[in-house]
Amino acid sequence: MQVSDPPEPPSRTDAAAPVSALPAELEAVVQRWNPQGMALLRAVAGVGSASGVVLIGPDDAGTTLLRTELARFEPHVDLTDPVADARTAVETTSPSGGAPAAVALILLDAGITLGAAILDMVRGLRAGGTRVLLAMNGIHAHQDWRTVLDRDLALLAGEGITDIDIVPVSARLAVAARTSGDTALLDRSGLAALHAELIAATLGAAEDGDDRLAAVRVRVLTDTRARIVEQVGSLRAGSAAVRLREERSTVLAGRDGGRAAAMSTLRSQLHLARLDLMTEVGARVRALHTAARAELDRLGRSDIGDYPDRLQRAVTELANAVDADIEHRLAELASRVGGPDPGPVRRDPPPRVGPDPEPRQRGVEDHLVIALGASAGVGLGRLVVSPFSLVPALDVASVPVTLLLGAGVAAWVVRARGQLADRNHLRQWVADALVNVKAQLEQRVGTAMVESEAQLSERVVRSSNERMVEVDRRAAELEARLRRYIAEQPGQLAACERDIETVDHWMASASPGTNDQR
Repeated sequence: MQVSDPPEPPSRTDAAAPVSALPAELEAVVQRWNPQGMALLRAVAGVGSASGVVLIGPDDAGTTLLRTELARFEPHVDLTDPVADARTAVETTSPSGGAPAAVALILLDAGITLGAAILDMVRGLRAGGTRVLLAMNGIHAHQDWRTVLDRDLALLAGEGITDIDIVPVSARLAVAARTSGDTALLDRSGLAALHAELIAATLGAAEDGDDRLAAVRVRVLTDTRARIVEQVGSLRAGSAAVRLREERSTVLAGRDGGRAAAMSTLRSQLHLARLDLMTEVGARVRALHTAARAELDRLGRSDIGDYPDRLQRAVTELANAVDADIEHRLAELASRVGGPDPGPVRRDPPPRVGPDPEPRQRGVEDHLVIALGASAGVGLGRLVVSPFSLVPALDVASVPVTLLLGAGVAAWVVRARGQLADRNHLRQWVADALVNVKAQLEQRVGTAMVESEAQLSERVVRSSNERMVEVDRRAAELEARLRRYIAEQPGQLAACERDIETVDHWMASASPGTNDQR
């Protein structure tokens, strides 16, 4: 919709009535379809011709585009070159020896809250009798512009300035609306609302006021008629019904609430967690076995009997560490699935290393070691007492000495061989016990995974059921809207045609050539 080229205004003699005297039915039509145009009509009806407006803001591309788009609206509003320095804005609007400007338009940044300099400038301009208008430019580039707008209004209210509103505008949206002919997008750009504010603030009485008012009236009515015709085309094309059907299909496509994808992800994550925990259990058991072998090599004969208890304490610490790993991994899974932390898992008693090792059974090997030890002892004794044989008096005494040394060496050999055999026996028992411990820990991991799979699956099903209920509710709502739209479409078309007839009737009575231009 082009807002810069309105139809030719009717002459003053052809005008059926002033703007303020529009029929109530026509005024209701304009208010319903073009509220911003109605605001413009009321502003024009209260005042006359436009005067200049001092523009205070940055001299950049955004300001230039805003001035260009405002220039397309009628009545035309004269904007001065932008004054970028807030400190000199008061001097610009109120030069030395002259009357202050009637209106000043201050452009605010949509991404930054206004500062103390802007507040001081607003107070100074208002003190000089200048009417201040505030516009937040560039709202298309900032998603949080509404938050900034609320903060700016709160700052103004804190200064006692409550009679000034901030108009959010976007010249780029206005360009897009003008290019596509989208009147709704033009309303969202805020340019029409800002133009109406400027007109209400700047227009004064003049000789050509009636002609200007008639031109504005014809432009607003033409714009209103174009909006109604656009709605009629949309109703006949059924674009709203098509959009509702597409939205309903999109909603129903996700009716399972993502259950299949969530369950597949949950199973894969549980399988990965099981593999990781099994690997961690194997690594911890191997590390414990290595430490146990090293400790057995340093173990004394008196400590061998207490070693099973020490191994049991080490296995208990290992089981606690594995339980902590399981809880940590399940907490990660629960956070990925969504929902509260499942809390600590059920902890079973630590695995037992089994019964204490049985006493080592002595065999032929032990008897052979005794014989070898005695033989070695006798030989060593003979070697030691061989010098005594040179003395005849000591030759008889060498026999018992030889026997005693042989017995002592034999006892030592037997004792050393027994200690080595006991260590080997205990080492084999440790290996068998840790194999059993590893199996129990792996069973503990598997049990925890199975129980967690049941809990997490229930949570996924419950969450997907809630989403399914929401999807069904949304689909039913869209279905109801679609049926209501189809049922109301004939009535809406008839109402639109009546509104078009109302506008056409007044435009034909106001200017016989107006209808020929639409």
